[in-house]
Amino acid sequence: MNLLKALATVSSMTLLSRILGFVRDAVIARVFGAGLMTDAFFVAFKIPNLLRRLFAEGAFSQAFVPILAEYKNRRGIAETRALIDHVAAVLTVALVLVTAVGMVAAPLIVTVSAPGFKATPEKFALTVDLLRIVFPYILFIALTACAGGILNTWSRFAVPAFTPVLLNLSFIGFALFAAPWFDPPVMALAWAVFVGGALQLAFQLPFLARIGMLPRLRLNFRDEGVRRVLKQMAPAVFGVSVGQISLLINTIFASFLVTGSVTWLYFADRLMEFPSGLLGVALGTILLPSLAKCHAEQSVQAYSDLLDWGLRLTLLLAVPAAAGLALLAAPLVTTLFHYGAFTDTDVIHTRNAVIAYSIGLVGLIAVKVLAPGFYARQDIRTPVRIAVITLIFTQLLNLLLIWDLRHAGLALSISLGACLNAVLLLRGLRRGGIYMPQPEWGVFVLKLALAVYAMGAMLWVLSGDATSWLTAGALERGGRLAMLVFAGGGTYFLTLWLLGFRPRHFGRRGAD
Repeated sequence: MNLLKALATVSSMTLLSRILGFVRDAVIARVFGAGLMTDAFFVAFKIPNLLRRLFAEGAFSQAFVPILAEYKNRRGIAETRALIDHVAAVLTVALVLVTAVGMVAAPLIVTVSAPGFKATPEKFALTVDLLRIVFPYILFIALTACAGGILNTWSRFAVPAFTPVLLNLSFIGFALFAAPWFDPPVMALAWAVFVGGALQLAFQLPFLARIGMLPRLRLNFRDEGVRRVLKQMAPAVFGVSVGQISLLINTIFASFLVTGSVTWLYFADRLMEFPSGLLGVALGTILLPSLAKCHAEQSVQAYSDLLDWGLRLTLLLAVPAAAGLALLAAPLVTTLFHYGAFTDTDVIHTRNAVIAYSIGLVGLIAVKVLAPGFYARQDIRTPVRIAVITLIFTQLLNLLLIWDLRHAGLALSISLGACLNAVLLLRGLRRGGIYMPQPEWGVFVLKLALAVYAMGAMLWVLSGDATSWLTAGALERGGRLAMLVFAGGGTYFLTLWLLGFRPRHFGRRGAD
């Protein structure tokens, strides 16, 4: 399997999902604006979304995929199918229980996750009602992640990458056409989450059947593979998802700030997640099965070379993305969200959070590449220790930065924490002899810096001031933003070409 081709496939599907995600957010911003109802919904949605990243895409995938790859490469089809059946059954039972508890305990969960809402009874009650509707999303999406892990191990990357499109389509449809039928209208968004989660799970089942791995739910807690997955999951819950825990704590802080703060952070986070998902999640997705295979085959040099390839691609694509996000924060926010109830003030506050998030984008994406370097070896303890340090560091920064920078300070703390996380992971891989950098990293970084500088200069000259974007019409904004993206991207890649970079230099084979 050509990893660069697989990355292009996953990234293209992710790009489609992210584009629809921005359409979704633009529709939500236009219909609902930034206020009490959206603050309530985004807090309610953040909780099952956090659980999704903790237990589904986070800890579960990192624990399950390396063990599944080991079974596939060493133990044969019968034992592999049995592992899938038993893990899926245990996961389903656990998720049903978690969902039931979450719906019953919704008032307590909202009290803990957004204590500032208690001061506004209407906002608190609405958040509780919304949470009870969206909580089953964790059941649907965790089973979807299980199916996606199986498909990725069989190198069927496109299907899991396309699946999130269905949630975005559900959001768009409910916001545009169903909102008037609900009281309050924001309830439509909660039902969009419920329906979108069910659609994502249903979509993947035929593809599992096609490769002969559709789970038959056979409960067996004594199965060796199940016990190994559960043992790996326990510490991975914290280690993989420290960033999401920080985001949840940030929501607690933001709930005490002025109304709209939660929504400004949400939209800024969505902009940051575009390159993060397009690059970081895609790289982590395709690297993990190949790294697990190299570990199973005890190919130390191949393992290191895969990590080196991933890090070079991370810098090649994430550094210009971070620079572009910071320089184009105002054009992006105005073009995507400045409609209807989303005011000039909302644009400025969201822009400030975007700039703060952009500082840590490279670190955030690098973590997605470096963490699998440990998890593919079934090493949980090292990332957990690093995660504890990172979480403490991030919350100390929250306490320092929130006073002067308000919600933007919360975003900046996440960014600096992500950078620290990446540096400590890289140091751990180097000290353990797991990763040995290939030659000419200094030349690579120098050429990259020159290309980013050329791109940044071009964007600085062409973007103009924020006021001109606020007063422009929708078509003018869209045309100017497209021109900026084309000019900036063209300048960057042309400079790289002149400096000797070619696509063939980044070709790499992975697990089949």
